[in-house]
Amino acid sequence: MRLLISFTALFLSLILLQIGSGGLIPLDAISGLGLGFSKAEVGLLGSAHFFGFFIGCWWAPRLMGSIGHSRAFAAFTATGTIGILAHMLVIDPLVWAGFRVMSGLCVAGCYTVIESWLQAKVTNETRGRAFGVYRMVDMGASLAAQLFISVLEPGSYVSYNLLALLCCAALLPLTITRLKQPETPAAPRLRPMMAWQRSPLAAAGVVVSGLTASAFRMVGPVYGVEVGLTADQIALFLAAFVLGGALSQIPAGWIADKYDRRWVLIAFSAAGIAACAATVALSTGGTAAVMLGSALFGFATFPIYSVSAAHAHDYADSSERVELSAALMFLYAVGAIASPFVVSELIARFGPPAMFLFVSAAHAVLIVFGLQRMMRRPAKTRTPYVYSPRTTFVIGRLLGRSRDR
Repeated sequence: MRLLISFTALFLSLILLQIGSGGLIPLDAISGLGLGFSKAEVGLLGSAHFFGFFIGCWWAPRLMGSIGHSRAFAAFTATGTIGILAHMLVIDPLVWAGFRVMSGLCVAGCYTVIESWLQAKVTNETRGRAFGVYRMVDMGASLAAQLFISVLEPGSYVSYNLLALLCCAALLPLTITRLKQPETPAAPRLRPMMAWQRSPLAAAGVVVSGLTASAFRMVGPVYGVEVGLTADQIALFLAAFVLGGALSQIPAGWIADKYDRRWVLIAFSAAGIAACAATVALSTGGTAAVMLGSALFGFATFPIYSVSAAHAHDYADSSERVELSAALMFLYAVGAIASPFVVSELIARFGPPAMFLFVSAAHAVLIVFGLQRMMRRPAKTRTPYVYSPRTTFVIGRLLGRSRDR
């Protein structure tokens, strides 16, 4: 208990950062449409966010090594706050894309600092409890960020100012904490092909997960507007997706530890396709039906990253865990960068259902590839399933020896 209390400052900073930066994603989409941006331009904002996120994942460990945890956190938070505040100064989609690169850089950098700090302070005995609380705080804040959009007026300076204030407030708990700054860990080597070498199916799975999650989170508000949802209903629509994903983690973990993970991955992909069809079918059934479809979609697709990561780690040894986690995150970022722009363009040309047709096609390819891989080599002894946040390249350190129990 004393350990968790000592992390209060870190978790409070995480909550404020998540609400401030997470609320920007749907606000930008709704505001952009209201200000005359095309759907493709709104999708470009989502791709720009993940481009900045990728840069931040790579750069943050190196900056921490140069200036320390607190200063690095302050630098990244200031970058994100500037990007948020500047939105209403220049109304241009390309300029906003640059601001979104700044916000993505902020999110990746700040998460890297927080996860590195946690990793340095926990022991093997306290790691499980600390990571469990971290996971609940992160998911809860993500849910709150989606709901926060319901009280923000699109295209308003006040709305962006509120988000900037929250991001700026995230500086206070971490920078004034009395916790001693930890030693900076060495930055993980980035070897993207390592994931493919250990498990081609796992590598494909995390790419598909990136395509799916970023399409929904970044372009989901556009879909919501197209099917007639109001701003507060879009907030519930996105929150239902996060809630469905959170609820799926326990059954997904139990199934992934009990059965061949290739079949589990195929089953979740098939469920994802069914959820896509259900979401489209329910889009004309009223608000409650739309929310149900979103929750089902989150329930079916959220676990795919963690199942893929667990499958990859089945073929790795303990010395490769950190670098493999970084490689998986890199592949996730590749899918996440490409997806929003492509999906928004498809919606513009073919209508709202095109988003779910795109996601269904990606999962269909994953199913076929999974069946092919099952004929190539037998199943491997399973490591314990671990929920894997898609946050930074250093998350493998925080997970520590969880897979080697």
